Amino acid sequence: MAATKSKAVYNVYRALSHGLSPLLYLHLHWRKLRGLEHPLRWPERLGRPSLPRPPGPLVWFHAVSLGEGMAAIPVIKQCIQRRPDLTILMTTTTSSAFEVIEKRLPTGVIHQFAPVDTPSAMDSFLGHWKPNAIVIMESELWPNLIMGASEKGITLALLNARVSTKSFKRWSGPLLLPLVSLMLSKFSLIVPLSNMQAIHFQLLHAPPFVINFSGDLKYVVEEFDISEGEIRSIEDLKVHLALRKVWMASSIHKGEEEVILGIHKVLMQQYPDVLTIIVPRHPQHGKEIAQQLWKDGHGVALRSRHDKLVGDTNLYVVDTLGELKHLYRLTPVAVIGGSFLPNLSGHNISEAAAAGCAVLTGPYVGHFSRMVLEMQRLNPLSVLQVSGKIELEDALKKLFSDANILEARRTAAKQVYHSLSTGIVGKVWSLLDFQILQRALS
Repeated sequence: MAATKSKAVYNVYRALSHGLSPLLYLHLHWRKLRGLEHPLRWPERLGRPSLPRPPGPLVWFHAVSLGEGMAAIPVIKQCIQRRPDLTILMTTTTSSAFEVIEKRLPTGVIHQFAPVDTPSAMDSFLGHWKPNAIVIMESELWPNLIMGASEKGITLALLNARVSTKSFKRWSGPLLLPLVSLMLSKFSLIVPLSNMQAIHFQLLHAPPFVINFSGDLKYVVEEFDISEGEIRSIEDLKVHLALRKVWMASSIHKGEEEVILGIHKVLMQQYPDVLTIIVPRHPQHGKEIAQQLWKDGHGVALRSRHDKLVGDTNLYVVDTLGELKHLYRLTPVAVIGGSFLPNLSGHNISEAAAAGCAVLTGPYVGHFSRMVLEMQRLNPLSVLQVSGKIELEDALKKLFSDANILEARRTAAKQVYHSLSTGIVGKVWSLLDFQILQRALS
């Protein structure tokens, strides 16, 4: 009875997604006109490949955006090292993720835009690439993808698996639970982020025997080659920052710049040489911040224009992608954005910790609350979570006025990061090899 209901709900979804296909096509066209889709490669979103499929076994890794995509890369590298006979196909959804990840992927990995979850797009994609196995990152549970893969006998894995509180409530309801439980039954491996996430997946009827633990892949910070020009640029910046009080606010969302600029104004009164680095989540937002600051008469340097830090420049706005890891090495203090407004849910703090920054974050951290608590449990000095603007202001003043406290927090963050990141990729590889690849490629 339950199986019949699950199948019926999926058939309704399939029919609806088929019926909405023309509207989705128009929506993609509209996004392309707004610059939100790749101007040339957007047809890949409709399942139309831009490259031929190489012969031999192929494993498809799928991640929606930059964070999930970067978390997948260490596993992809391990796959290539351990199984050089495999072709790896990587898909992402967002244009910003595509631009950065394209440069970070190992040679030989095929990178495409992910198809939208309509029957025709997904059938076309699976029919062309014919993956032996599919590795999905985090929470990309799309019915046509999963059911289409299952019908074709393709083995499925879900890494860094998580369900937000909001999604869990929605998926647990009588309408969606039959569909979600049907999808989860098709996976041969689910690697959740935490015990609580494992419980969530079990309550959503995931088979208990496919659930295994490895650690959070977002702790794994990869070393990437950068061009000589980028190296010179970073080194030049380092020289200009050497004798100044510096802090960075990274992954800032719209509205949060008001918090950061308000604190910058207060710090300027006590430390006239302070430099505030602002790295918005989206480059266009950075350009908008810089334009407004110029209009208001502030001394601002913009990263994309290669502006120099001269004279009264006390604000540095970074409107580029993929440089955070290197920029963290230039600042002793990193405030992680996406966490100061109630509608936000935090960002990854591990890159800042790996670079040896004193790490601070706001109160709204979503599923990253587990990462914050895990780091604080190992050493309370590794991450400081503040309640809002006033507490952040006080914390920054304390860090700037006491070199011992600043150094203690920087050391704690780096040590905890190394402790939590060790061995994760190896554990993931063992699970993937045993439960997915050996089964899919036998």
